[in-house]
Amino acid sequence: MRVRTEAKRSDILDTAANVFLEQGFARASMSEIAARVGGSKTTLYGYFRSKEELFVEVVVAQAAKELLPSFEELDENTTSLRDALVPVGEKLVTYLLSPDAIAAHRMVMSEAGRSDIGQHYYSNGRERGIRYIVAFLERASKIGKIRECDFGIAATHLLALIESELLPPFHFGLARPAPSRLEIRQSTERAVDVFLAAYGA
Repeated sequence: MRVRTEAKRSDILDTAANVFLEQGFARASMSEIAARVGGSKTTLYGYFRSKEELFVEVVVAQAAKELLPSFEELDENTTSLRDALVPVGEKLVTYLLSPDAIAAHRMVMSEAGRSDIGQHYYSNGRERGIRYIVAFLERASKIGKIRECDFGIAATHLLALIESELLPPFHFGLARPAPSRLEIRQSTERAVDVFLAAYGA
C-alpha cells in the first residue's frame, strides 16, 4: 500500500500548476502531469480523483498564496477603513480576472451539480476570505468604525460589491478588453464607498 505524503502532494500541485499554465485546462492531461512528476497516473489519482479536482486544488492554492497575506494584514487601525479595504479589493479583483481564476470559476459551475468540487472550491476560497473580513469588521466595530450588524452578511455584501462591476462579463465569456489597473482601482473604490455608506459608523 502506497503512503501518501504532503511533500508528494505539494510536488504534484506545483507540477500541475506549470502544466495548466502552459497548456490550459482543456489540453493539459493527467498523463503529462504524471510524467513530469515522475510517477504514474495511478499515483496521481491516489491524491486527486480527477483532473477537475486537481485543477481546483491548484487554483485554491494559488489564490491562498496571492490573497491571504492581504487578508491577514487587514488593519482596523489604519487611518480610514477605506484605506484598509481598497488595496485588498484591488488584489482580489485582479486575481479573479486572471485566466486561471476565470477558467476555474466556469469549470466549477459546470461540475458543481455532479460532485463536491463546488463545495470544496467555496469553503477553501470564498468562505475563507469571508472569515478574515468578518474578523476585521468585528475588530473595527469595537473601536467604533463599523456599526453593529451581522458581520457575516456585511462581509458577503462587501465581496459582492467589489466583484459586481467587472467580474460578471468575464464569467459569462463576453468579449471585452481586460480592465486597466486604474479601472480596477476606481471600481473597487466605488464598491468600498457604497459599503461604508451602508455599514460605516
